[in-house]
Amino acid sequence: MSQSVTRPVHEPIAIPVRELAPWAIFGGVMFLLMLYFIGVEEGAMALFSGSYVHEFVHDGRHLLGFPCH
Repeated sequence: MSQSVTRPVHEPIAIPVRELAPWAIFGGVMFLLMLYFIGVEEGAMALFSGSYVHEFVHDGRHLLGFPCH
């Protein structure tokens, strides 16, 4: 005798935009901050004196294609 087993159907979870929006804004701000430090923090546009930030993200600049030499 064979018995058939039915598996429960899983429905996708609906995520309200109100719960997703703060995380999307946070991610966007963090992305822009990272992009600034890797791509722009050098020379006349620098917020910090010295070249500490530039040297810290130097390899990342080359990896992402930002010129710095």
